[in-house]
Amino acid sequence: MSQPCDLSAAQARRLIGIKALSPVELLESCARRIAEQDTRLNAFVALDLERARRQAQVAQDAVVKGGPLGLLHGLPVGVKDLDATAGLTTTWGSLIYKDFVPDEDDVHVRRIRSAGGIVMGKTNTPEFGAGSNTTNRVYGATGNPFDSEKTCGGSSGGSAVALASGMVPLATGSDYGGSLRTPAAFCGVVGFRPSPGLVPYPARTALFSPMSVLGPMARTVADAHMLLKAEIGTDKLDPFSSDDHQSIPAQLEPADLSTLKAAFSVDLGCAPMDRDIAGVFDARSALLRSAFRSAETRDPALGNAMEIFEVIRGLNFVTNHSEHLENHRELLGSNVVDNVERGLRFSIADVARAQLEQALIYQRFNRMFEEIDVLICPTAAISPFAHAKLYPDSINGVKLPTYMSWYAITYLLSLALPSIVSLPCGLDHMGMPFGIQVVGPVGSDAKVLAIAAALEQELARHPQTRRPIPSWVSAP
Repeated sequence: MSQPCDLSAAQARRLIGIKALSPVELLESCARRIAEQDTRLNAFVALDLERARRQAQVAQDAVVKGGPLGLLHGLPVGVKDLDATAGLTTTWGSLIYKDFVPDEDDVHVRRIRSAGGIVMGKTNTPEFGAGSNTTNRVYGATGNPFDSEKTCGGSSGGSAVALASGMVPLATGSDYGGSLRTPAAFCGVVGFRPSPGLVPYPARTALFSPMSVLGPMARTVADAHMLLKAEIGTDKLDPFSSDDHQSIPAQLEPADLSTLKAAFSVDLGCAPMDRDIAGVFDARSALLRSAFRSAETRDPALGNAMEIFEVIRGLNFVTNHSEHLENHRELLGSNVVDNVERGLRFSIADVARAQLEQALIYQRFNRMFEEIDVLICPTAAISPFAHAKLYPDSINGVKLPTYMSWYAITYLLSLALPSIVSLPCGLDHMGMPFGIQVVGPVGSDAKVLAIAAALEQELARHPQTRRPIPSWVSAP
């Protein structure tokens, strides 16, 4: 029998609204699941159970009184440990901040609370979000719920594991080069990378760089849409924030795929891709192509995007962490040190050239959507690997140039500032979760969510493409 913690956010919220489920009952169910499973998985690194229990009781009292209830009323939420939470330890996965407790919530966390969400605690992340394997020197590694010795991806790995394991129905994520998409794929959940500014992000240090975005994570597209609605809103402290959030519909209606033109790309034309994963994607694509008005095999014109991303990311890390390297080198992990030092080797001419090239990539990419409605590609190039290994150094026997190269299938897209849903798509050849990216141009957030919702329904029709659930989790 399924437990309340295994309900989708939409199901739980509906039951709370009709007084068929108590927020207290839901919270305690989530707390039990954490107690039972998180010793081996390490998804939550700081819990706020005492405050959460008080808030759940307040939420329950409000239900009994019959007053208006918020969008997320009574729903437990996991918050990534890159997001500041008032009164709750926020470390950014770094020894530098291992005892830091903020006085204020980040904007989107405050909005989640205002919508009735109950912060359960903080979910694990690699140090400052660097790398796609959730492990750090403060809290250690987070295990994949399908195999606890394997990685859950990163940097929103703790959030993805908490969702897949039934610890919470909703969780926050953030994405620069794939930080919510990769863990969503590796854990069989949904991650949404929105257009820059849709969820205001004034806390980022590189404020005038729009590649780093905040986005929701959940078990279904509808649940991700629900959390997104709580997070969005204009904030003048984020220069990319605008009134675009008003385009997100109150209710999410799946798109009519039969009216749409889709392009399928196994590797974006240049990303390293494991042969077996390519085979899985080709087989899954064959099941989906007929659902669209037309479907073609097409790679976006990304040119030398691999090199461009290295420079742009280097600039970002120098902006964010050069002071950390100068003052606290001994406390930093190798990924952060490598990124900063790599960035410092680039000249101002390199940065200028990369910015010019990124502009061309952006324009070519968005022009492609004058001819198609959606681009579909794998979310990850490989099956989840052992988390004891920080990153894979080769694919198909070919040595990779940097520790980041294995997730180029996500970070190359980031250069064009797209809207992307990572959608679970069954299991791969190793019996681990497999995901696909549903990609649209910047500003197409409502359309991408609608397409993803329709594809989610289509995938549910086939046993091999349904959202995978860990064998020890009760199906809702």
